[in-house]
Amino acid sequence: MPITPATATPSSSNGTADAILLELVDEDGVTIGTAEKLSAHQPPGRLHRAFSVFLFDERGRLLLQQRALGKYHSPGVWSNTCCGHPYPGEAPFAAAARRTYEELGVSPSLLAEAGTVRYNHPDPASGLVEQEYNHLFVGLVQAGLRADPEEVAETVFVSPAELAERHAKDTFSAWFMTVLDAARPAVRELTGPSAGW
Repeated sequence: MPITPATATPSSSNGTADAILLELVDEDGVTIGTAEKLSAHQPPGRLHRAFSVFLFDERGRLLLQQRALGKYHSPGVWSNTCCGHPYPGEAPFAAAARRTYEELGVSPSLLAEAGTVRYNHPDPASGLVEQEYNHLFVGLVQAGLRADPEEVAETVFVSPAELAERHAKDTFSAWFMTVLDAARPAVRELTGPSAGW
């Protein structure tokens, strides 16, 4: 399984940078090819496979991350615990676990599939388009975080009420509410009724 961060451009044996490829899919999530990462996000966007992770602590609070300011897409905005793209041929579950560790320095103590959602979200700031078939995962985190500063500017655990306050005043990723709403049934099952999700 590849372990190179999704934002890196590894060197090939001839000294040139290899393009980061995403898996293109049809409306049913069936793989139909690959495309270079940035070109897949150029308007109008090409439908590709992605994943979103929602991790919770023992009190049922959601771990949010603020994306690093140096990221080419949606820098500095708040979003779910982790999101990204599997490498072509990589299972979404494996990609979700890999990127959670790469970005946050932690492995979930539990990670479970929570369905899929298909969306088309233009990012007004960058002009890029998220045209994604997104695999959702929910889980628990118990170990301390060691976030990679090139990926993550800040992290915070929030209750539903704290999320509502933060969402009203801070900028969030264009896809955040879509993926959270799609994951809510699994979130409620994981955290229980007292958590309020």
